[in-house]
Amino acid sequence: MSKTSSSLRWPSLRAPVDILFLICCVLLVGDVLVPELWGHGKSKDYPLWYWAGQQVLGGADLYPQNLADYFAFLYPPFPAVLLAIPAWFGKVALYSCLALLNVVAWWMTAQLSHAMTGSGRVPNQWLYFLPGFVTISFVFDMFDLGQPNLMLLALMLYGFWLMQHARPYARPWLGGSMFALATAIKVFPVAVLPYLVWRRQWAAAVSMIVFTLVFLFVVPAPVRGFQHNVDELKTWYQGMVGGSSEKGFGQRDEQNWSWVNQSIIAVTHRLTRPVNYNQDDPSKPAATMNVVDISFKEANLVVLAVSLALGLGFLAVMPREKRRTPRSDAEELGILFCLMTVASPLARQYYFMWLFFPMTVLMHRAAYDPRPQVRLWTWLALALSGILLLLSLPPFPKDIQAWGNNLAATAVMAGALVWHILHPPLQEVAGSPRPTELKPAQQSA
Repeated sequence: MSKTSSSLRWPSLRAPVDILFLICCVLLVGDVLVPELWGHGKSKDYPLWYWAGQQVLGGADLYPQNLADYFAFLYPPFPAVLLAIPAWFGKVALYSCLALLNVVAWWMTAQLSHAMTGSGRVPNQWLYFLPGFVTISFVFDMFDLGQPNLMLLALMLYGFWLMQHARPYARPWLGGSMFALATAIKVFPVAVLPYLVWRRQWAAAVSMIVFTLVFLFVVPAPVRGFQHNVDELKTWYQGMVGGSSEKGFGQRDEQNWSWVNQSIIAVTHRLTRPVNYNQDDPSKPAATMNVVDISFKEANLVVLAVSLALGLGFLAVMPREKRRTPRSDAEELGILFCLMTVASPLARQYYFMWLFFPMTVLMHRAAYDPRPQVRLWTWLALALSGILLLLSLPPFPKDIQAWGNNLAATAVMAGALVWHILHPPLQEVAGSPRPTELKPAQQSA
């Protein structure tokens, strides 16, 4: 009898894949700590996080008063308050804390992703290993750069897992709190809110809104002072969210339209306007790739039309409530994670770490779908996505990334998930119990 499982577990020294995971974690943590302990100091974003924590500890401002000045810290005050706790003990303590959080997030992302594929199967060790292997370059970026996107992914997955497996009265509130925590750290996960509203997850949506306000306004108040925190939130919003122009948005004009950004917004503007996609590096000659030449306002209208088409298309393929199954729920969430990744105004290389979950869902379909031809074509779709993702590696020219290779890989995965939603196996019974309705006997069968 095939196994099914929604339980989470600790790493085991008896499992070769778990041992490989632990070895990778030692090497990745070493990449963070060795330069700080025995080198010239860890670079990338780590010194910025220490600076932000020290600003909070010293009661200093996080943002300049003049909105035209450079914002070193691009996040709301709340994450700076979190950073201040380990920063009080020094750089090594802070860097160690961030590295260990990434270790936990990596493990939990794999656990949660495989638990929520809806395949009803516990993968063998090598299938379990495969998504982590394919996304290892993204994981390296998380540790090397010190970015929080892997932790945010784990929080979002844990939120959906709680909505499926926690006690019924606590599910929406616990799930909503995880979505709120991710949003209060880095804003783009807020895109999950319209999904919750559309699926009529009212309690989860309310929970997300309430906890987001708590994290943004209440938690920093005892440390920063309520009015000081409100003023900084206002400054952050005006500098990061409120301002957008032909030059760019979000305080990083040189990155917004350049090859480093593979969001729907950036790729659309590069294709429709003669913007220099090498603007992040003044040493390189200007280069454009537009196929038409329209104004900034017209390009924004194209972005709006594309986003609207994608949103309406997603709504069209989402099964009605009575036709939802564990399998369709997983595919639906996979598409949602694809859309949230590319809908962010700034989607750098490491943002595509969020493809871990949709990739895992497709790997389960490729391994366990009862239809041989479907398994073959799913593997081929995954192979195409993998080839497109590989084009971001250093041997390939940056011009390829300017055309949106990661965006294209995301589109291939989303398209494959759409096909699976629309063409479930014949033996799957429409209206079968969703993960929240599985009885204990079914979960351990």
